[in-house]
Amino acid sequence: MEYRNLGASGLKLSALGLGTMQWGWRLSKAESFAVMDAFLDRGGNFLDTANIYSQWVPALGPGSSETIIGEWLRARRNRERVALATKVRGSMSERPNDQGLSRRHIVDAVHGSLSRLQTDYIDLYQMHWFDAHTPIEETLETLDSLIRQGKVRYIGCSNYPAWRLMQALWASDKHNWHRFVSLQPHYNLVHREEYERELADACRAYGLGVVPYSPMAGGFLTGKYSRQARPDTPRADSVTAKHDHDAAWRVLDIVLQIAQARGTWPGAVALSWLLTRPNVVAPIVGANSVAQLDAQMEALSLALDANELARLNGETPDIER
Repeated sequence: MEYRNLGASGLKLSALGLGTMQWGWRLSKAESFAVMDAFLDRGGNFLDTANIYSQWVPALGPGSSETIIGEWLRARRNRERVALATKVRGSMSERPNDQGLSRRHIVDAVHGSLSRLQTDYIDLYQMHWFDAHTPIEETLETLDSLIRQGKVRYIGCSNYPAWRLMQALWASDKHNWHRFVSLQPHYNLVHREEYERELADACRAYGLGVVPYSPMAGGFLTGKYSRQARPDTPRADSVTAKHDHDAAWRVLDIVLQIAQARGTWPGAVALSWLLTRPNVVAPIVGANSVAQLDAQMEALSLALDANELARLNGETPDIER
């Protein structure tokens, strides 16, 4: 396993992160434990969750993923082996102050996450998306106090546009507060512009580590989709609708060709490409089984050559160059 520093920080993360959004609703507690066990056994250390997972499942509600992780950490007694990331922002109840990035909600939320995760600290506390109704200074001052109290070690953000990210970095510099060390963007071979237009330059200039989510475009880059057919899954229609255009299909064709020539599967090619991108530390993958996790880890030993990278970047123009 390769380990990379999270941006300019000293925190070292495994080159793949394990997303846990599906814990409790797509995977049982026992299945979730098995995947996390395998991830650590193979050298992984970066677990990513959020306090709202799985609010969309009425029988579970928010906090269920954190609860399963906490039970696993307690059962395995392996907290020191894990770089644990969670998020705050979404609604935890119908109460008006139980969402957002206000001081009140962040303080309440971090204590809730610590309790569910059965830990004294969170390695990386991420703002799930920005809050237009709360001054950034209120959010950052609260986060700075949590770091000074030892409840949070590092802070990051997700789904921030470039101007919001820069606003946060400037405010931290002005007030001498701890600042974001990472960004978690939606970024993959068929969804590049959102990150590369401005965020990539900001991350490079200010030393933020990038931990992309949806690295295989919701499954589009795994080889399950074609112009003629799609998998029989609940999200297949939405994935197809999002990527049903010529540019995306051309990218997929090249991914499939490279995978076939290399004797691997398309998802490994998509992940390997991300691992070559500037400032990318650890794409976050979701695994519904140990076998699926092992397939994703093939990307760590797949080094794309210059010609393969040129083919991929030629079909998905790199606006950084």
